[in-house]
Amino acid sequence: MKFAITSKGDTESNIWMQQIRTYLQDSGLVYNEAQPDIVVSVGGDGTLLYAFHRYSSRLDRTAFVGVHTGHLGFYADWVPDEIEELVDAIAHKTYNTVEYPLLEAKISYEHGGLETRYLALNESTVKCVDGTFVIDVEINGQHFERFRGDGLCLATPSGSTAYNKALGGAIVHPSLQSIQLTEMASINNKVFRTIGSPLILPAHHTCVLKPVRQKDFLVTIDHLTLLHKEVRAIQYRVAKEKIRFARFRPLPFWKRVHDSFISD
Repeated sequence: MKFAITSKGDTESNIWMQQIRTYLQDSGLVYNEAQPDIVVSVGGDGTLLYAFHRYSSRLDRTAFVGVHTGHLGFYADWVPDEIEELVDAIAHKTYNTVEYPLLEAKISYEHGGLETRYLALNESTVKCVDGTFVIDVEINGQHFERFRGDGLCLATPSGSTAYNKALGGAIVHPSLQSIQLTEMASINNKVFRTIGSPLILPAHHTCVLKPVRQKDFLVTIDHLTLLHKEVRAIQYRVAKEKIRFARFRPLPFWKRVHDSFISD
């Protein structure tokens, strides 16, 4: 089996990364950064997001497993004290995989040309470069509302525990093939109205954002912030691709939520 390792880059994470690599190679596994069957992420959720985007073209052939070396990571199942158990499992046991839905974003432009397509593990946000963010929201081909405010967030179920949660969105179990639309500081008064609540859309629905006046937007895809100019529309939906996590022991989603937000 071929493997690769990504590290947060701090001293502790790099030490553990080297130990994992040495043990796995001594066990007969092949280190291959280009075409790994499994990727071990050592650090936190940000490190795993980096690994996901690095190997997004291999999602059907690569599984991920996370080791957190700082604060508890939502995607990281293992801690440094358990690394010996983890590497032994990778080297000698057959693992199960669990799949999580991803978000697809397609951006089209005023003057034609190729669309830009992204995949997000957590979320995508849209904000204007300056002034009030004003955009028309279409859901499943029908105009839903004209949003005014700071911006909009589209999140995956696993990403519902990240920025979406901070915005007051719901936590959604990743077995539900869905995306969630959450507002950022909407303007609501006698003149302007928005729904004011998070919306959870099923896999067969799309959400399309169409500019009203501004054409330039700051679009985030997980940890990446990108400026897109002359935007005609941004379409979001559940992606056909999924991320696969290697599971060597049970770790139910709600226990993960409890351990991340409630447990001491």
